[in-house]
Amino acid sequence: MLGVALPRINSERGLAAVSLVRGGTADRATTAVAVRFILQEFARIAPGKSVEVRVPPHGAVQIVEGLGHTRGTPPNVIELDAATLVALAVGDESWDAVLGRGAVRASGTRATLVDLLPLTALRE
Repeated sequence: MLGVALPRINSERGLAAVSLVRGGTADRATTAVAVRFILQEFARIAPGKSVEVRVPPHGAVQIVEGLGHTRGTPPNVIELDAATLVALAVGDESWDAVLGRGAVRASGTRATLVDLLPLTALRE
């Protein structure tokens, strides 16, 4: 997502992938689709370049209005795995809970997703 424009993932395909990840039955390719769909949703609802969300090895996106960066490590970085991203996005876990158990690495004063979660587009 950074530096390379990927094709948009339509809602039907993205929601199906999220459901499979949530159910624990997704393969690597499906997990990548779910992650990229969620990152795409973050970019849609919170455009900007002040916070970078990374989900290795599946994708990354810069979001949230404010001062951006062009080179080096951004000042606000959130890094987490695919399962944690999906759990947060659908509302199965809270931001405070995943931070408390060390499932998210967040650095910088604006490195939070709390105001974006859960994603309305993914709520059942």
